[in-house]
Amino acid sequence: MEDILQAVERILQDKPLASIQCFVLSQSWLGKTYDEMAEVSGYRNNYIKEVGSELWQDLSVALGKKITKKNLHLALEKYLQEKITDRENQSQEKLGEESSLEMVSPDLSLASKIEFPSGPVPLGSPLYINRPPLEELVCNEILHPGCLIRIKAPRKTGKSSLLNRMITYAKEQGYQIAYLDFQEADEDIFASLDKFLRWFCIYISRQLNLLPCLDDFWDTEMGSKVSCKIYFEAYLLQYIKQSPVVLALNEVHRVFEHPNIAQDFLPMLRFWHEKAKQDQIWQKLRMVVVHTTEIYIPLKLNQSPFNVGITITLPPFTLNQVQNLALAYGLHWAADSEGAKRLVPLQAMVGGHPYLVSLALYHLCHEEITLEMLLESASTPVGIYSQHLRELLSLLQKEPELMSAMEKVIATDEKVELDAIAAYKLESMGLVQLNGNQAHARCELYRFYFSQQLGRSG
Repeated sequence: MEDILQAVERILQDKPLASIQCFVLSQSWLGKTYDEMAEVSGYRNNYIKEVGSELWQDLSVALGKKITKKNLHLALEKYLQEKITDRENQSQEKLGEESSLEMVSPDLSLASKIEFPSGPVPLGSPLYINRPPLEELVCNEILHPGCLIRIKAPRKTGKSSLLNRMITYAKEQGYQIAYLDFQEADEDIFASLDKFLRWFCIYISRQLNLLPCLDDFWDTEMGSKVSCKIYFEAYLLQYIKQSPVVLALNEVHRVFEHPNIAQDFLPMLRFWHEKAKQDQIWQKLRMVVVHTTEIYIPLKLNQSPFNVGITITLPPFTLNQVQNLALAYGLHWAADSEGAKRLVPLQAMVGGHPYLVSLALYHLCHEEITLEMLLESASTPVGIYSQHLRELLSLLQKEPELMSAMEKVIATDEKVELDAIAAYKLESMGLVQLNGNQAHARCELYRFYFSQQLGRSG
């Protein structure tokens, strides 16, 4: 499939394939219908057909013959055979010219330019790994009036990196952006719903370069939620006129930790989303909610904002994505099938966790440790993950109920039933994967380390 995608990109020359085009092409090659593609991807059927139609047209122009979904195999087979053979011959010649040292050693000039993995991956960085069709999905969805997008994943798995790329895309469409990270809020902001919503409105006003004027719209007799709605409806959304506004709310799980706020604020977001179905002015508001876990406070089904709109769950890296990231780090030995086999134990150890994979590749590209030594020492005090693991252990030690819950998780290879709040907190920390309230360790690294530490403390 990789050969096919590369060959089609060569045919199209200056038109590299977008993630959604790669998806449609690969699924078409496998004989999938547009309906089947729509079902597994979350895209609308008509959008899938439109992408396919444009792709077949581009290929027809480039090859000088009619290309359709039905004749794709026959039309490309001869071209693929010729090009793949040429590429193999060129690769053999290149291998003969290059020294074995160059082929097994990392690119140290590149390594010197790579920063230690920390925070979101910068825009334009080769170290950002696409996880199709997520990027295409969020960028397509943000174009829909009144949309509500939820991005959910544990810490350090790429939520903010994906959000930043969606925001950049929205800016390219001429949208205005109001970005709010709830980690910035002082604890006393959550003292009451009224104080929280006033802070919320002031923050968004300043993000939109508007002068806050809450007193003109706030009415204690009508209540805080209604006053907040009126402020958006009669001031913020009116003032920006025709330009859509993306309201990007990051680290929303911080709100979950204050049930007195969450039980009113979250249903309010749902109400705004539903208003867009009847009210044109609310269609200008596109909401993106980013958080680490499922909400754990009791909400009625018709109040939760998270059973409407579209949900994006970030998966761990696949082996192919780990391999692509290794090449981005300058690890040439990872380029072929043997290199991919060497990466299998790393992916298994960290469960494809993006940050843990990046940390390993960073150390490998600087030749600080071999892959075998890295894996052998991974869960020990001298391993590259020691600081990360100690931080997690410290968090557990501050909350005995979490320590007890984690002990249950690592005591067996089977999934275990946990208290809802304990399960929520452990998932937020990235330590477990959940199926309802049933949990198991997110990766072998955590299982090994906490088996040693909690067993010792017990």
